[in-house]
Amino acid sequence: MKHPAEVLHESGKQPAVLPVCDHYAGSEKLMQKSLERQAQAGPVFDVTLDCEDGAAVGKEAEHAEMAARLAASDANRHGRVGVRVHDVNHPSFISDLEILIGIAGHKLAYITVPKLNSANDALNAAESIERIGLEMGLGRKIPVHVLIETHGALREVFRIAAHPAIECLSFGLMDFVSSHRGAIPAHALTAEGQFDHPLVARAKLEIAAACHAYGKVPSHNVVTELNAPEVIARAALRAGREFGYTRMWSIHPSQIDPIVGALSPTATDVEDAERILLAAARADWGPIRDGDPRAGRLHDRASYRYYWDVLRRAHAAGMRVSAEATRQFFS
Repeated sequence: MKHPAEVLHESGKQPAVLPVCDHYAGSEKLMQKSLERQAQAGPVFDVTLDCEDGAAVGKEAEHAEMAARLAASDANRHGRVGVRVHDVNHPSFISDLEILIGIAGHKLAYITVPKLNSANDALNAAESIERIGLEMGLGRKIPVHVLIETHGALREVFRIAAHPAIECLSFGLMDFVSSHRGAIPAHALTAEGQFDHPLVARAKLEIAAACHAYGKVPSHNVVTELNAPEVIARAALRAGREFGYTRMWSIHPSQIDPIVGALSPTATDVEDAERILLAAARADWGPIRDGDPRAGRLHDRASYRYYWDVLRRAHAAGMRVSAEATRQFFS
């Protein structure tokens, strides 16, 4: 039997799938706690060590070295730790990359670059990361994540998403709202208001559309309400169901579980995906009629692609996948 990766994507390249939660930590203490939690929970969420906002002015190199040593250490048990560096025009951008790639390049899951102003900025960032990796003798390419938070980046978001090195695009809500110089009210920064303001909603939709056009992961911005799991869960549900986001930032440990719960496929989703895909594989990926009495629908490769992505997302989220589906699709 052929694997779904061979038959369901004409380009031969599957869309990227990442853990649904990207948890940010800026200080050494918070980084260590985040890595401890991830080690216990498994790779169901990523940890991003923040070398931009987390670094004190004048101590950028020391902060980057500390983060690099943590990322390279045994505390990074599952290989799902990334870093955020300074923007491409910052004096510390290249030194961030040299330190981080030199110490932890073999283990970094991704490098996140903020404050792009154009597709050229994205190109320069990706080329710098690849060049420094080659100079360091790194035998792998590190995926690049970028933040879309300026007018220029939003204007060229489809060109940015098309770059082969870029795996994930995140929306930077706060900088985006600030860039409108008071024309967007502060209510648009709240958990509910950010979905309702037309300019903010437009930006979210453009980013998600660009990502899905090129098989990249759209990552939703932070929600600043802390210790309010029900608020976080509602925001994550809206981001996923209404705006097409498959990943979301966390800035507090209390936000991780609500995000994972809201953006991961449901148990019913997984059950449907397993049943349909296993039947499709037995039919050599020809059309089938779903035997579930609740449905009885016809399925072909268009719906198989949908259910394959559901199952891949469930697997990435650490959800239970049946032994038969695991053996057939993930072994």
